[in-house]
Amino acid sequence: MSTHTTATRRAATGLRVAVVGGSLTGPTTALLLLHAGFDDVTLYEAAPASAPLGGGLIGLEHSSLDILDQLGVPQHEFVRYNSETVMDITVCGRRRGSEHRHLYAGRNTTWTLLHQALTRRLPTGTLHTGKRVTALTGEHDRPLLHFADGDTATADLVIFADGRASTGRRLLDPHRQLRYAGYVAHRGQTTTTEPGLLDFLRFEPSHSGMQFNLAPIPGGADWTFYLGATTTQYTDFFGAPPNRRVFALPQHVTDTARAAVDTSAQQYLPEEQAALVHATGIRMAAAVMDIDPPTSMVWPIGAGHAVLLGDALAPVRPHTARGANNGIEQAQGLCAALTQHRKYGANLTAALDGWQHRHLPAAVAAVQLGPALGRKYGLGV
Repeated sequence: MSTHTTATRRAATGLRVAVVGGSLTGPTTALLLLHAGFDDVTLYEAAPASAPLGGGLIGLEHSSLDILDQLGVPQHEFVRYNSETVMDITVCGRRRGSEHRHLYAGRNTTWTLLHQALTRRLPTGTLHTGKRVTALTGEHDRPLLHFADGDTATADLVIFADGRASTGRRLLDPHRQLRYAGYVAHRGQTTTTEPGLLDFLRFEPSHSGMQFNLAPIPGGADWTFYLGATTTQYTDFFGAPPNRRVFALPQHVTDTARAAVDTSAQQYLPEEQAALVHATGIRMAAAVMDIDPPTSMVWPIGAGHAVLLGDALAPVRPHTARGANNGIEQAQGLCAALTQHRKYGANLTAALDGWQHRHLPAAVAAVQLGPALGRKYGLGV
């Protein structure tokens, strides 16, 4: 059994916290709690330390940027292009048509840059990698995490921030299952880019039920190509159906998938953007998934509690640009509620219920927004 339970550490805050998930929301949550004075916080990540990590473009709204700023994570570490412009560009016959410019109330970054900025600030010993959670039970009236390697860890509060394919959601809210929306976000990063590319570009081929997004990143460009695919096609593309392989890593992307994306690029995109797709060697993909809106964020485990945050609670379609933002905002709200308990003796259950009351409606709205945007763009079923 893990031994993060010494009397001296618990005496300072009276609350032992386990955070599950080492992507973005988990490290943000751990840093918020440590910054607020909680000194018994442990972060568990399923992937081993040797696993390659990386990810694509992420939009952060001003609320999330301010939370990171308060944590002492300056924007220059993870925001390399300050443009707020989004250009919507119609495409007809592979030719650029009308353009509509609007502003995004935030900044774009990449998963890789933000993850590095967050994890480098975690105190030594906070992050434990290779710890895949398999079960959550109670012991002596407290939550007990079980790991695949046979270890266990007790806590007063377990925070699941373990993403779209969340183990926490499967354990706490098993009736809410992911369901495939009928299209795929094919992604790539290339070391070549368009001359003068500074803004986020959204290409919308006429009457095609697809969308192509392009944005600058350090050293090149990041693109996402949304294309329809049946469950059978997805399985042919990536070796498993979407509900089993929500994320397709580079080793899962077959020649069939590459050819399908290249063919669509050649058929529908302007020549310049199609060339970027063809030039991209390493590719990934994600099945676009839906889920029923959540009805709870907090579950009692004996006298303790477990909560779901961000995509673990309510994965959203990428068009909403709310995945990382939901997680960061919910984490800050949770930290505020827990601080009232720590500093002023507020009832913990009431504090968590109040947090849920404030943040659950926004999570529900984001889940409902995704299919509406998909219909607007002609994407999915």
